[in-house]
Amino acid sequence: MLNKVEIIIVDDHAIFRDGLKSVLSQIENFIVINEAGNGEELLSILTQQFPDIILMDISMPEMDGIEATKKALKKYPDLKIITLSSYSDQIYYYKMIKAGVLGFVQKKSGKEELKEAINAVLNGDNYFPQDVLRNLIFKIGKEGAGSIGDNKLILSKRETEVLQLICQGFTNNEIAEKLHLSSKTIDNHRTNLLSKTYTKNAAHLVMFAIKNHLIEI
Repeated sequence: MLNKVEIIIVDDHAIFRDGLKSVLSQIENFIVINEAGNGEELLSILTQQFPDIILMDISMPEMDGIEATKKALKKYPDLKIITLSSYSDQIYYYKMIKAGVLGFVQKKSGKEELKEAINAVLNGDNYFPQDVLRNLIFKIGKEGAGSIGDNKLILSKRETEVLQLICQGFTNNEIAEKLHLSSKTIDNHRTNLLSKTYTKNAAHLVMFAIKNHLIEI
């Protein structure tokens, strides 16, 4: 019997939370254990409950999703947070990634995409739809290239290949199959890439790679 995937929903609209709970209840082994209307309420809940996944809205009163993500991850670094986003939230996408979220699900998404996103993050991958990625690339492109620092960043040929595939949205297992390597080897390359670029997770790594022209999209 599979373990239950325990989820907390954080959104300031009760009707939306109710609808999302209804959708999640239709997915086997997914269970909503609590909900919050803003970041302050979430931080209070986390003192007593530790979920497998947090679905986090961005724009909320009292404490928004960006600040809540930063504070929650500072205190509980193993939390897995997915952003609930809408079109009007696009200007905050990069800030949410820098704060440490592991994926994005648009509020207009259906049950299957929601399930796919949660399972991807649970398995140690990231999840962000192509249109979200395009908007992030556009925003970064307008801001210009970032600075890598005083030391020149040197990537091996294999690291560059892995980075390119990460930026295309492939999971660790998919990358392993494409490069005919073990998942463990890909995990090691990903860890090395995070270390070399001083990034927090694969989503942050993607943004860094694009901003510093390490790969071609």
